[in-house]
Order: sequence, then structure tokens, then C-alpha cells
Amino acid sequence: MPWSHHSHSGQFCGHAAESLEQVVQDAIAKGMTTFCMTEHIARSDLDLYPEEAERHNQASLAQLYDDFYHEARRLQKAYAEQIQLFVGFEGEWIRYGEHGSSKIIYGLLEKYEVDLFIGSVHHVHTIPIDFDTAMYHKARETAGGSDEQIFEDYFDAQHAMLQNLQPPVVGHFDLIRLKSDEPDRSFKAWPKVWEKITRNLKCVFDYGGVLELNSSSLRKGMKESYPQVEICEAFLAMGGRFTLSDDSHGIAQVGLNYEKVLHCVERAGITELSHLVPSTAKSSTDPRFPKVQWAAVQVADLKQHAFWTKSQR
Repeated sequence: MPWSHHSHSGQFCGHAAESLEQVVQDAIAKGMTTFCMTEHIARSDLDLYPEEAERHNQASLAQLYDDFYHEARRLQKAYAEQIQLFVGFEGEWIRYGEHGSSKIIYGLLEKYEVDLFIGSVHHVHTIPIDFDTAMYHKARETAGGSDEQIFEDYFDAQHAMLQNLQPPVVGHFDLIRLKSDEPDRSFKAWPKVWEKITRNLKCVFDYGGVLELNSSSLRKGMKESYPQVEICEAFLAMGGRFTLSDDSHGIAQVGLNYEKVLHCVERAGITELSHLVPSTAKSSTDPRFPKVQWAAVQVADLKQHAFWTKSQR
């Protein structure tokens, strides 16, 4: 029964490992029942990461996504009797204007019939904030020099993304803390930051988005999954929905640290998690994705699944 709604593979992502098919096979071997293949989208030539600059441009990244899409659809059919696979992308909010993120993402939604997409923010003031510490510090200086200031700017950028795109799944909601001086600190220590967080959560709730509980923070040394428990508590109080994601970048990370995520789930008081399923006639809640809908599972039932005993996580 465990699921992931956010994943990558070395075949289509320069900082991941193994082929997409190997990742799918590993998810099956570990007992997963739902797995979403969500590769990164093409970005403007202005926004290539250092690892991409020598071998890619926007056109080649667009071709890479096209190759991914067709391979993912092939796998979806090939493994249909073993696992429920869905195909989408991770959309990145970086900039406005001619090279704007919304233009790129809406172009993808027009060209490809995807099942979902992840709405993510990896940049503040167009500078990557999770690539390495040096770039985070550069972004922080641009924001004014403090973690508090860049946190405010990050959640403002996220709010713009939420309003413009209304992503069905909101990715690693508080990613901004990764390279900060105190990544496990409470956001409530900064009232203006917390106000922006609750504003964004209300936006997600109002349009019906789902917040992913992303385990990747745990493998990067943090104490809680994305988002922190205090954020989960606030979204839960609004009536918000949550799902599971491993944000895996290869088979070593598929389902990794899910037991620790469950500890965070229980501490936040979350008793129900949601996952994608194929829709029945007229049952989809988002007209952009008519072939899928969300189904709820009790956390108590989820914990009884064979996934937890197949191998140590």
C-alpha cells in the first residue's frame, strides 16, 4: 500500500541513478502499490544547473522530458498488473516574463496528458537554494543577508507559484530550511515567516491541493520530513490532505525513511493519508486531470501493509 508521488531516475536526471525501469522494479520489489514518475521539466537556458550547463540547453532538456514521458507511459502499461504507475513532472517556479515558469509549465500541460504534477520552488531570486551551501548563501545575501529574510522571500515565491499553477501536489513545502543555519528550528520563532506559511497553506486548502510528506529531508540529516510537524499540524487543522513521497533519485532512496515519516505523521495527529487512483466516470476533482482522483487510507491500515516487513527502511 505505501506510495510515492514524487520520484526521479538517473536515466532522465543528471543527479540521480539507475534507469527508470530499474526504479519501478525496485518499487515493486519493496511492496509499493502506487508510484508516480515525475521527472524535472525543461528550464530556460538562464536557469541551467552547473551539472547541466556543459551538456544541455532548454531544447535538449525538453527532448529529455519527451523521452521520459514516452518511456514512463510504456512502463505504466508494462507493469500495470504489478503496480499502479502514474506519469507527471516536477514543475519548478523560478521566474516571470518571457522565460517564465508558468509559460513552460502550461506549455507542458497542453502538450502532454499527464496524471499529476508537483509544484516546487528550488530558487529564490532565480538562485538555487538547495543545490549547495554557496548558492544558498548567495541567494540569502540577495534577499538581505539573513535566513529570516530569505525564508520570507521563499514563501512569497511559493505563494505566487500556488496562485498561478494550483499544483495538485505541493512538493517539499519547506525546502528552504535545507541549507539554512538551523534547518530544524521552529518557523514560529519568526512571526512574519509563520504568517506567510499559514497563508500558503490556506491557499493550498482552498484550491484542493495535497501536501506531500517528503522523506528526502531525513536522508539529508534533518529531524523531520518535509514539511515540519508544526506545519502539518496547521494544515491538518484546516482540513488539509497529505500524501507520501520519497523524492527518490535512484533505487537506494525508494521508500527510504518511511518509518521515520510515520513517526512525524503520528506526532502531527494525522490519521488519514491520500493517494492517486484511476478515476471512475466523472469522479475526478480536478478537470485538468480527468483520469485520476484521490483516495483516502487510514494510517492505522497503512501500517499493516507488507511494505513495512519486506526490507529494512
